Amino acid sequence: MEPIRTRHLKHKLELLPVLASFQEIKQREERTGVAMLHVGFISFSSCIPSFSSGGLGRRCARFSFTKLHRPLAMSSLSNDPIREWILSEGKANEITRISPVGGGCINLASRYDTDAGSFFVKTNRSVEPSMFEGEALGLNAMYETRTVRVPKPFKVGPLPTGGSYIIMEFIEFGASRSNQSVLGRKLAEMHKAGKSENGFGFHVDNTIGSTPQINTWTSDWVEFYAVHRLGYQLKLARQQYGDSTIYERGLRLAKNIRPLFEGVAIEPCLLHGDLWSGNITSDRNGEPVILDPACYYGHCEAEFGMSWCAGFGGSFYNAYFEVMPKQPGFEKRRELYLLYHYLNHYNLFGSSYRSSAMSIIDDYLLMLKA
Repeated sequence: MEPIRTRHLKHKLELLPVLASFQEIKQREERTGVAMLHVGFISFSSCIPSFSSGGLGRRCARFSFTKLHRPLAMSSLSNDPIREWILSEGKANEITRISPVGGGCINLASRYDTDAGSFFVKTNRSVEPSMFEGEALGLNAMYETRTVRVPKPFKVGPLPTGGSYIIMEFIEFGASRSNQSVLGRKLAEMHKAGKSENGFGFHVDNTIGSTPQINTWTSDWVEFYAVHRLGYQLKLARQQYGDSTIYERGLRLAKNIRPLFEGVAIEPCLLHGDLWSGNITSDRNGEPVILDPACYYGHCEAEFGMSWCAGFGGSFYNAYFEVMPKQPGFEKRRELYLLYHYLNHYNLFGSSYRSSAMSIIDDYLLMLKA
């Protein structure tokens, strides 16, 4: 099947300015004793650019999210649990400044500067801590591989007025994006080091953007991808848009993808899960840093599903395949892994992504004679 080079269609974007009320800023000043010179913007993981005046995107879709368990210690409901943790377990004596960090349209993101260093904090007044717990578990799993750099998560908890927060390591970014070949090698090393004895899935369900990502442990990769990746997104498309055409054709494809994996030994590898250019950067030493994961254990090739807006070049893939050799049929499966993310963008941002998803589905149905 010939790769389709025009998948990424231009789509109209609306500026979604996010302004905290003056009253909320004053309340925070009174709690922390720190002047809030400006409000934090919101962090969002998707293939959409952002501007300093606020998050940019068509819309922020909201879905319900089911938590599986409580793996991280939760903070008690104090007046300001973020400040409380930083001044106790964070080993700081004072918070000297709180500054916004730019992004998109899901979470408020801020940098807390203290006499003990800086912390990165995300808050969301609309979701339970389960969303941030999923992120923290993913970050910690990647951190434990000691391969590619990720921010170390410290604390997840509820906010006293509703919502939740996550505190993590603040990483000072460098002036440019990471070296492609170094990123490819380190990502392959992470895939090689991060293995699961439970099969394909993850310890909790998490989110891809704001869409729930179902991670029920499954022993068979083809089944996992067909049901919990393609199948789930197709159901959302039918529920949101009444799109029976993409649902029916997509399900027909999902039930017939097994021939694409013949002769391939698939091990569950730890994946970042949402690796696009906005989630890739470098630290001040030029080392690659990856952010905002949607982690799970899956086929290593699925990591390239967002490659249509990740900017991976030849040096990236060459370095990656030196550590994790290319498997037979890689090119035939490549667009199957793009499909999951096109479907997710269709569900999050609307019809401008539908034709790309539909084209992939139809091409595979023709190739597989399904």
